[in-house]
Amino acid sequence: MKQSLQLRLGQSLTMTPQLQQAIKLLQLSTLDLQQEIQQVLDSNMMLEMSDEERTSFAEPQEPAQPERDTGNDYGEIPNLDEASDIPKELAVDSSWEDVYDSPQSYTASSQSDGDGDDFMFQRAPAQTLQDHLHWQMELTPFSDQDRAIATAIIDSINDDGYLMMPIEEIHQGLMTQMEDLELDEVLAVLHRIQHFAPAGVGAANLADCLAIQLRQLPDSEPFRSLALDLASKYLDLLAKKDLTKLKRELNVDDGQLSRIVALIRTMDPKPGRKIENHDSQYVIPDVFVTKLGGDWVVSLNPDIAPKLRINPFYSNLIKRADQSADNVCMKNHLQEARWFIKSLQSRNETLIKVARAIVDHQKEFLEHGDRAMKPLVLRDVAEEVSMHESTISRVTTQKFMHTPNGIYEFKYFFSSHVSTDEGGECSATAIKAYIKEIVDAEDSDKPLSDHTISAMLKERGINVARRTIAKYREAMSIPPSNERKRVF
Repeated sequence: MKQSLQLRLGQSLTMTPQLQQAIKLLQLSTLDLQQEIQQVLDSNMMLEMSDEERTSFAEPQEPAQPERDTGNDYGEIPNLDEASDIPKELAVDSSWEDVYDSPQSYTASSQSDGDGDDFMFQRAPAQTLQDHLHWQMELTPFSDQDRAIATAIIDSINDDGYLMMPIEEIHQGLMTQMEDLELDEVLAVLHRIQHFAPAGVGAANLADCLAIQLRQLPDSEPFRSLALDLASKYLDLLAKKDLTKLKRELNVDDGQLSRIVALIRTMDPKPGRKIENHDSQYVIPDVFVTKLGGDWVVSLNPDIAPKLRINPFYSNLIKRADQSADNVCMKNHLQEARWFIKSLQSRNETLIKVARAIVDHQKEFLEHGDRAMKPLVLRDVAEEVSMHESTISRVTTQKFMHTPNGIYEFKYFFSSHVSTDEGGECSATAIKAYIKEIVDAEDSDKPLSDHTISAMLKERGINVARRTIAKYREAMSIPPSNERKRVF
């Protein structure tokens, strides 16, 4: 094949570093965005919060030269006009890190020095069930061997309070460390641990857990012995709701069996959850939706979008014709700060635009609740705001809206639909609300089947198949009709 040179013209879609940064900020959640802003503030000398964002406890800074009118809060620099040699755009074949230093390198070294003083890092770690059991073990008189056995048993207890392996396996594992260790010695230590708080911890299964808790009740407790027999021997019959056989095995009537089951229900099937202590996770809404007069108004949460500006003192130190290393560094920081402010402003505008489009579609939901939710897909909002569906997907991920009905993720307002007899559409969220309303109002002695619920919705003009009812019911953690039936 003969080699030759050819010249071709073509067009291709490329992403500039500015666009890459804008997309990155757009898909960040509120907490991630705050961390990103703080990292940029720490690493960029040109960027600072505006005066109204600073607290009264801020450290005094070096006096700046008198500011001229900037025109807005986002830091347009008066002495760097169009004649400046700072580039407005980077080449499309470069990335952000190729030109500017990433703030990660600065924060990685500074976190070890400053973040340790933050009160968020000074909180005591959450106590686990194992920590609680080890604390009780230290207060209990054990021999050295029994203490080692107790430690092995406690380490084998899961968060629900149950042993994760049979006691025989724990015994086999301890025999490699302790010669002539008998199974009875391990069982004796286990029985002592089962008297620790919370009651029922260290059980092998549900029946054992209930029996441990029942044994700790006083002997004067009515029906204690019968409840202990039921939990130890006939728990499977209770699960199957075989009342006839239960009454025959326990030799009781309906009233006595009802009181026995009521006593068992006071027991905790997962005692370890009482000690489980998770750090509270708070949702910070990105936008607020309020009703003023007859209109719904969408506003950005000011706490998640602090106003940033260019530091006028450092920006005035830049000399246009100076090509020294320090001056070039300040120019790079200035351009990076400009692009970051512009990307942040673009993110806020896109967020508000999408939120308003969602509110316009779901006004009925804001007025009447879940049953008035309308079908909505990403394409509908994308066409309304003239953006791509992928952009709408980024905006609606991990973004939250504060409404009079509660705080919802943006994606909550998007749902599929089914047809109605009148030729309209009903959203999946509205159907789930109808199903929950029907189940809450049903007779507990005769719960409704999925087929019956489907027929009831059809009477309202909503055509939903039985298997769809089952899918929505399982998504809402509603058990089937045979498990919803109340025996006592």
